[in-house]
Order: sequence, then structure tokens, then C-alpha cells
Amino acid sequence: MKMYEKAPAKINLMLDVLSKRADGFHEVEMIMTMVDLADRLELSELKRDSIIISSQAGYIPLDEKNLAFQAARLIKDRYNVKSGVHIHLDKRIPVAAGLAGGSSDAAATLRGLNRLWRLGIPAQELQELGAELGSDVPFCVTGGTALATGRGERLTPIQSPPQCWVVLAKPPINVSTAEVYGRVRANSIAVHPSASRMQAAIEAGDFAAVCAGLGNVLEDVTLKLHPEVQQLKEAMVKLGADGVLMSGSGPTVFGLVSKQSKVARIYNGLRGFCKEVYAVRSLS
Repeated sequence: MKMYEKAPAKINLMLDVLSKRADGFHEVEMIMTMVDLADRLELSELKRDSIIISSQAGYIPLDEKNLAFQAARLIKDRYNVKSGVHIHLDKRIPVAAGLAGGSSDAAATLRGLNRLWRLGIPAQELQELGAELGSDVPFCVTGGTALATGRGERLTPIQSPPQCWVVLAKPPINVSTAEVYGRVRANSIAVHPSASRMQAAIEAGDFAAVCAGLGNVLEDVTLKLHPEVQQLKEAMVKLGADGVLMSGSGPTVFGLVSKQSKVARIYNGLRGFCKEVYAVRSLS
């Protein structure tokens, strides 16, 4: 038996860091939504009790360092499943890009194995399992659009933002999320983006207000470490994107675009800066 799961990328419409927690994580406030750039997973049941990961991508780990492997092992151990699984990852989301590609793969693995092995695990429980794997995994389990608090695992679903085009561009560098968060000083952040303002803009269906409310306090850290991300942001603005922001800890920059007529110009212009450029739709 085989199951197929789609693992979409996420972007942060706003990301704020409120404080450093006693457990070493940061207290955050984020509004996240998904875009139509996705990995695809094929999950095949094995009779022998093992986990096999394969991929056409030569740059990802295929062992216990892979979050999909960790998700499969977690669900097997927690629910005493003796069957094995072969998971093939068709990678499309850039790695270490601030788009939660690994987290979305883990979430898709949890969903797919829940169906493959007929475990009947409710969504809330899958999210709790996901929280053991990473802060973005619970959101990726259910997707959509949500306000995330705590370390990112406490979710309040909200309606989707107005439909638009999303142009994503990842410069040829990798950014360590741990390093970026390690350099954040919450008490020295001058301007905090507003979750309530962004949520109100989304609920009003006001695309211009959504663009005006974009904000990510991690930009101050990543842009100092990697000036090319700032250059990419400036290029996207000059090319006509309506709203521009770095996603997560970066380095991917996204532009929200209301008119399809602008998309080709922005896409082609950004290809002069980096090879990994994608023009996709937001997901409702």
C-alpha cells in the first residue's frame, strides 16, 4: 500500500520575538501561511521493521538527521507499530531557507503514516507529536494560516490572507536558525511588528494593509550577517513587489504581488541575483 502527501512551504507574514525562555527557546508571536511550493512524499509500507528514506536530491541526509525519519520513528515508537516504511522525498523546497521544508516533510510524514497504518490519531495529537520534532511542525501538520505563540507550537487558526502571487528568492547561502536566534536580544528590539494589525488586515481582506503590516525582527540579525539578503530585498522592491519580507530566519526573501502582469518581470529580474527563484500562489 502507498500513500501520497504534499508538504507545502510556509512563509511568515510577521515574526516577533518577545523574550528568552527558561527552556532556552524564545517566546515568539508569528502569523504564518502556506504557499504553493511543495515537497511531495510517497510512503510505502514495508513488512520488515525499518525506516528507509530516499530522495532525488543529493544534498539532504537520508538517516536519523532527516526530520521525516525522526517523525516516522516517533510515530512507530509511540504507537508500537511493527511495520516499516519507505519514504521517498521529492524535494522542491530549498533547504535551510526559512521556509520550513524539513518541518513540512515531518508533518506530512505524520499525516501520511496516520493514514497508512490506520492509527486514527486526531489532528491535535498529531500537532503535539510534531511539537516534539520542531517548533514549526505543529503548524505544518494542519497548514492554512495561523497565529503562533509560545515557541511556535500554540496555534490559533485564522482566515487566509487575500489571494496573491508570491515570488520567493533564496540566495546561495545557508542560514543557521540556531545562530540567528542566538544573536537576538529581545529587550533591544526597537520596533515590534503587530500580530493584531496583521490579523485585522487579513480578516478585512485588505491586501495593501497586509503588505504594510509585514515585519520580521530576525531580519536585523540575518541582514547584518549576510548583506546579500538586504540587496535581494531592495531588488525585489525596485522590481515592483507590493510587499517584501525575509521569511523565518532567512535567507529566503518573498514578495507579495497582486497583479500577474508584474510577476514575470520580478521573477526574471531576480534571476540575475540568484538561481533559486520561484513564482507561486498563496494557498487558501
